[in-house]
Amino acid sequence: MASSSPAPAQLSVRDLTKIFETPEGPATAVRNASFDIAPYTFFTMLGPSGCGKTTTLRMIAGLETITSGQILFNGEDFRRKSAFERNIGMVFQSYALFPHMTVFENAAYGLRLRGADEAMIRQRVTETLAMLRLDGLAQRYPADLSGGQQQRVSIGRALVYHPGMLLLDEPLANLDAKLRVEMRDEIRRLQKTLGVMALYVTHDQEEAMAISDVIGVFSKGQLMQLGAPYEIYSAPTSLFVADFIGKANFFPVDIETSDKDRSAVVARGGSRFPGVRTITAARDESSWFCKPEAALMMSRPEKMWLSAASERLDEPAFAGRAVRIQFLGSFVRYLVESGQARGEVIIDLPAFAPGVSEGDDVRFGLVGEGLVFKEASQ
Repeated sequence: MASSSPAPAQLSVRDLTKIFETPEGPATAVRNASFDIAPYTFFTMLGPSGCGKTTTLRMIAGLETITSGQILFNGEDFRRKSAFERNIGMVFQSYALFPHMTVFENAAYGLRLRGADEAMIRQRVTETLAMLRLDGLAQRYPADLSGGQQQRVSIGRALVYHPGMLLLDEPLANLDAKLRVEMRDEIRRLQKTLGVMALYVTHDQEEAMAISDVIGVFSKGQLMQLGAPYEIYSAPTSLFVADFIGKANFFPVDIETSDKDRSAVVARGGSRFPGVRTITAARDESSWFCKPEAALMMSRPEKMWLSAASERLDEPAFAGRAVRIQFLGSFVRYLVESGQARGEVIIDLPAFAPGVSEGDDVRFGLVGEGLVFKEASQ
C-alpha cells in the first residue's frame, strides 16, 4: 500500500480566523493563525481546552465555516471545495463507527461513497485491515471489539481511499493510559509508512512531543509558537509555552544590563547571572510580572543542580528547603521551597544528592544558562 502513497502535499494556512456569534456577542475562537506544513509532516496542534485547535482542524476539514483567511492545499483554495471534495481522512475521538456494519463494511464506507468498484474495495480494505492488524476481525461488528480495535477501524476507514491528508481530533482520549501509548506509536508508524501528511489535535503534551515532527502551541485562539518538539521545549518564545510544555521553574530577577538579546540579571538573594539569553514575553502576559522585579528567569528541572546547604560552591545559587524527594526510577525528583523562586521548584537529578533528606536546607542552581523573559512594552 505504501507504493500508492499520494503525491507530496503542501498545506498553507494564512490569517485563519473564526468568530462565532453568541447571545453574549461575537466570540473569537481562532485569530489570524498562519502556518505552512511540508509534505509527509506529522503536525500536532497542542493546547488547553478552548484554545482554538479543534476549530482550526475543523476549518481545514471543511466541517466549520471560515470567517476570514485562506487554506491552500497544493495551491488549491479549500474555501472553494466541500468537505467531501477535499479528499481528507478524518478520525474522531468518538470513533463514529456504524454499529450495524461489520469491520469490513465500516472500512469500505468511504470507497463506496466514491463509487469504487468491488474489486478495488476488496483489495484496498483487505490491505488496510492487514496493515492495522485487523484482518482476522473483518466480519465482526463494532460492539464485539475493544476500544483500541474500534479506533484502528476508524483509522482504517480514513486511510482506505488514500487521502491527501489525515486529520485526527483527540483520537486517543477514550483509551486507557497504556493503550494510548501503544496507539500513538501505531498512528505514527502508519503515517510514516504511508507517507501522508497528518494533522493531529491533542491537549496531551507528552503525546505531542512523542509523535510530532512539528508542534503548533495554541492559547486563547492564537498560535503562540510553531516548531520541532525540541525547539518548543528548549526555546519557548512566551511564558505560556514555557509553562505549558513540560515543567518549568521561574525565578524573579532584575535586569542589570542588556545588550541585544543578552542580559545580566540579579536574582532575589543577590546571585548574579551574566549574559543570559533574553526574549520579550507576549503582550498579554504582563500579569506574570510582579514589580519591582523586571523579568523572570526560567529553567527546566533537568537543567538544575542541588546540594546540601553546607556545601560551598563558587557559582550563582539559590537557597531553599527540600520538602519532598521522589524516586522515579530513571531519576530523582526534589521539590524545593524557596523564597527566591516563583512557586515550588522542581529539580530532577540522575541520582540522590549526597547528604540531602526531606526537610533539609539546600542550595541549588542552574546547569548551563536559563532563559529570561522580560515584560513587553506597553
